[in-house]
Amino acid sequence: MDKKQTRRVLIASLVGSSIEWFDYFLYGTVAALVFNQLFFVTEDPTVGLLLAYASFALAFFIRPFGGIIFSHIGDRIGRKKTLVLTLSLMGVATFGMGLLPTYQAIGIWAPILLITLRLVQGLGIGGEWGGALLLAVEYAPPEKKGLYGSIPQMGVTIGMFMGTIALWLMTMLPEESFITWGWRVPFILSALLVVFGLWIRKGIDETPEFKKVQESGEIPKLPIVDTLKYHWREVLIAIGAKVVETAPFYIFSTFVVSYATTNLDFTRTNTLTAVMIATVVTTILIPVMGNLSDKVGRKKLYVTGTVAMALFAFPYFWMLQQGSVALLIIATVIGLGIIWAPITAVLGTMFSEIFDAKIRYTGISLGYQIGAALAGGTAPLVATALLVRFDNSYIPVAIYIIFTALISLVAIWAVKDRSRQQLDQSVEAKESRA
Repeated sequence: MDKKQTRRVLIASLVGSSIEWFDYFLYGTVAALVFNQLFFVTEDPTVGLLLAYASFALAFFIRPFGGIIFSHIGDRIGRKKTLVLTLSLMGVATFGMGLLPTYQAIGIWAPILLITLRLVQGLGIGGEWGGALLLAVEYAPPEKKGLYGSIPQMGVTIGMFMGTIALWLMTMLPEESFITWGWRVPFILSALLVVFGLWIRKGIDETPEFKKVQESGEIPKLPIVDTLKYHWREVLIAIGAKVVETAPFYIFSTFVVSYATTNLDFTRTNTLTAVMIATVVTTILIPVMGNLSDKVGRKKLYVTGTVAMALFAFPYFWMLQQGSVALLIIATVIGLGIIWAPITAVLGTMFSEIFDAKIRYTGISLGYQIGAALAGGTAPLVATALLVRFDNSYIPVAIYIIFTALISLVAIWAVKDRSRQQLDQSVEAKESRA
């Protein structure tokens, strides 16, 4: 594959992933700032916030179904066609959210319509991640799979950065204007990003590894059946490994927006600034860590990040409690920017290396999306509920972060580090051909 085609594949993987996550995180942040006032209207603001976070969590539980539907198409028909479908679905749902009338205008139909569109978003993102990852990894030379596999992971933080900066700009508006129409602008403008993403993806070919499966005639009739019958252990490993990558991420990026503004009296702008700076740091570090994993192995980097996550749980909240904007930024940068980077950088490539090519889309999507449903979407909800239950003490939330790290460490013990093994096999194959 020439450099021009390589660049287009990586851009297609990154751009689509960024747009999908921009749409997805936009909802999470606005849920904390606006939806509890405009869609989930109750007498108790905390109940409204819990309902808003519940709607955020709901999409995580639909994501595995999106993963099953679109990974079936991806393993049967191809990665490229599936990615066009998922991006279109997400784009329509997000654009629709920007146009929705509020509870004050149409009553109970407002939250019902919002939740429906949120579920459509969940279906789209459920199929998107696996396809974007495989687009990069299945085009990668063996010695660069870690680097290539980390590129779509950058889409998570780039999408989040775009969503945060869009809302940050909108929060500059007077409060009344932001609540009335300002929050809608990023949702509506996301349509332009989707059109660009579809144009980029149109110009790429199917992945070499999927073509090999097609040529061999080994395409399974029901990839989900084969995956659960022969690869259920790998699915369980992937679910467990996903837990520490997803729960702390949503604590550091979504939960902190409401916690720092409501419980600790930080301004909304300062909190969003901290998250924005951290996402820039982690976006830079992700490909660095992906490249490093090609040299030292995925497992070693992942375990290092996971142990660091457990150790940082209590210091993170202690730093927030000091009431200093500088410490808020430093804490968020360390947690979200530095510690989380090696975990997420290697996760996708590590998953792709434990599944066979003919059911790979299904296998990685199931593990990733079920793990996200169990630990990701519920994280802000669990953290808020723990605060309510324990009189706003952060100790149970810190213990919760440590618990997620322990689950993932248990899961990762079962993974053989195949990055070095596959690289050695590749070198041997080249030498034998020479």
